[in-house]
Amino acid sequence: MRKTIIAILLAFVAGFVGAATYMVSGLAGGQIEGYLLANPDLLPRMASAWERQQAEDRLAAAGGEVRQPFAGAVLGNPNGSRTLVKFTDYNCGYCRASAAEVAKMIARDPELKVVVREWPIFQGSQRAASWALAAGQQGKFQAFYTAMFADGDTSEAGLLAAAEKAGLDVERLRRDAASPAIAVELSRNGQLARELGFTGTPSWIAGDQIIEGAVPASTLIDALDADSGDRAGA
Repeated sequence: MRKTIIAILLAFVAGFVGAATYMVSGLAGGQIEGYLLANPDLLPRMASAWERQQAEDRLAAAGGEVRQPFAGAVLGNPNGSRTLVKFTDYNCGYCRASAAEVAKMIARDPELKVVVREWPIFQGSQRAASWALAAGQQGKFQAFYTAMFADGDTSEAGLLAAAEKAGLDVERLRRDAASPAIAVELSRNGQLARELGFTGTPSWIAGDQIIEGAVPASTLIDALDADSGDRAGA
C-alpha cells in the first residue's frame, strides 16, 4: 500500500497526471488522504528528491565537458580537487554581486577551482565575454574578470581600462577575441546553459546540484560539501 501511494505521488510530482489519476482510480480516496495526513512532510521531500534527480539527469546529459574550462578561464586553483562552475555575464548585476561571494570561497578553500563559463545574454555583453576569454589566453583571466566586475563598465573605454589594469597586450587581446575558437566557446556555453535548463545568470553547478541566481557563498559551499560527502561514502 505504502509503495503504491508513493508511486502515485511521484507521478503527480513528475507531472504525469494521467498516470497518477489512473493509479488513484484503483484505490479508495480515503486511504490516500489518511496516509498524506499522517505523513505531511512526504510530498515536499519527494518533490525535492525529484528535482534533484532531474538536475542529475541534466548534468549527466551535458557530460563532463561542462566542468572543463576554456583555456585559462578559471578562478582559484586550476588544479583544485573541488570544482564550482559559474555561468556569468558582465552586464548582470547579480553576477557582479556574486563575484564577491566567489572571492570569499576562493580565499577560504585552496582546493577550489572555479570554472567560468562566459554566457553573454545581456545587450552589449558579447564583446566583454570575448575579451575575457582572450585574456585567459594571456594567462590573465582572473585579473580581467576582477577588473570588469569591480568597474561594471562594458563600454569600449571600460574594456580598455580593465585590460590595462590586468596588464594585457591589447592588440593581441583584440586578435584573440575575434578568433573562431572563442566564437565556438561562447556558442557552446549558450547550448550548455539551455541543456541544463538555466534561465539566466548567474547560474551554477556545485557538485551534482544545479543552482540559479545570486546565492550566498554558504549555499554553494554546502552543495560542494554534500558532493564531497557523497563521494567519500561511495
